[in-house]
Amino acid sequence: MEAAEYPKASRRLRLGIVGGGRGALVGQWHWTGVRLSNRWDLVAGALSANPETAVASGRDWLLAEDRIYTDYREMARAEAARPDGIEAVAICTPNWSHRPIAEAFMDAGIDIICDKPIAMTPEDCEALAAKQAETGLVFAVTHPYTYHPMARQAREMVAAGAIGEVRQALVEYVQEGATEPPDPNSKPMAWRRDPDKIGRASATGDIGTHALHMIEFVTHLEVARLRADFHVCGAPQDMEDTAFLSLAFDNGAPGSMWVTQAAPGNYCGLRFRVFGTKGGLEWDQESPETLRYTPYREPEQIIVRGHGAGMLPAAERMVLLPRGHGETLSDAWGNLYTEIAIAVEARRSGQTLPEGLLALPGLPDGARGVRFIHAAADSHEAGGAWTDLT
Repeated sequence: MEAAEYPKASRRLRLGIVGGGRGALVGQWHWTGVRLSNRWDLVAGALSANPETAVASGRDWLLAEDRIYTDYREMARAEAARPDGIEAVAICTPNWSHRPIAEAFMDAGIDIICDKPIAMTPEDCEALAAKQAETGLVFAVTHPYTYHPMARQAREMVAAGAIGEVRQALVEYVQEGATEPPDPNSKPMAWRRDPDKIGRASATGDIGTHALHMIEFVTHLEVARLRADFHVCGAPQDMEDTAFLSLAFDNGAPGSMWVTQAAPGNYCGLRFRVFGTKGGLEWDQESPETLRYTPYREPEQIIVRGHGAGMLPAAERMVLLPRGHGETLSDAWGNLYTEIAIAVEARRSGQTLPEGLLALPGLPDGARGVRFIHAAADSHEAGGAWTDLT
C-alpha cells in the first residue's frame, strides 16, 4: 500500500479486558493503546481474580455495573449473549492463565488480543492454533515495540535492500529491576520468579521473547538454531535474570542476543544492530525517534521520525505527531491497537485487506516465542548445546 494512512474506521469496536486491574501496569498500557487508537470502546472487564479488586477496578475504569465481572468464564458467556457484546478481549493476566482464558472467549466467538507468552508449552500453542483454525478468529499478540515507527522503518529499509543481504544481527533487552531483591509484597515479581508458575525461564521469557520478535521482524529472517547460557547476575533467585545467546539465522548469518534484568542504569533498553553487504541499521527503544543508517563507504544518516525526509510509507502511516513532538511507547501501543482493530473489523465485515497493510503479530508469532523459551532452556540445561528453533 503506497498511501501513508490506514483505512478509516467505520465505527468503534467493543472491547473487553481480563486482568490488568489495580496495581497492574500492563492494564494501563492496554488502556492507553485503546484510547490513542480511537478505534475501540472498552465496555466490559474481569479485571482481577480477586472479586473485590475486580469490582473496584471496573468502577475505576467507569465500566457499567452489569459489565463488571468477577469471573472470565461468566464474562465470555454473558458478553456472547448480548446484542451489544464485546467483539474482542484483551488478555493481560499471568502467563499460565492465557490458554484457558483465550479458549473460553474463542468458544464464545470473540476475537483475541493476548499478552506474551501466549501459553506455557508448545503443546498449548498447538491446541490454540487448532481452535483458531476451527473458528477463524483473529488472535493478535501484543508485541508493541515493533509498532514504533522507526522499528517499522528499519524493517522496510531491509526489505528494500538498503543494507543488502543481512550478514549479522545483534539484539539486546537490558533492564535493572533484578539487581536488588524484589519487594516481598509484589505479587507480579513473585510469580515471575516462580518456575511452577512461569515455566522454564524468567528473564528469557519475559523480555527475551520481545527481543526475538524484534530481530526477526526487522531482518525478515528466522533464528534456525541457538545456544543459551542462563545466569543470575543480580540478587539471588531460583531463576535466571540474565541470558547470553548465540543465534544462527536461516540464511546462515550469525547473531547474538543479550537479555538481563540486572544491569544497573538500564531501564528498557531494547536495541538492535543489523549489518549487511551494503550497510547497517541501529535503533534503541529508549531513544525511539531516530534510526541510524550507515551505508557502506558513505556518510552515516540519522533518520528522524516524522513525515517525508526518507520515511517509507509503511512506517509513515504510523506517525502520529510532527517531528519535534516526541512519540513514545504509549503511541506504539496506539499503533498496535489500530492494526488490531483493522484486522478485527475486516474479519467481521468480510473485507479483504491490501497485502502488506498490516504487520500484526499473530498466533504463529506467539507460538514461536514459546518455542524460543523452551529451546533456550533446553540449550542451557544441555550445557549450552546448539538447539534447533524450527
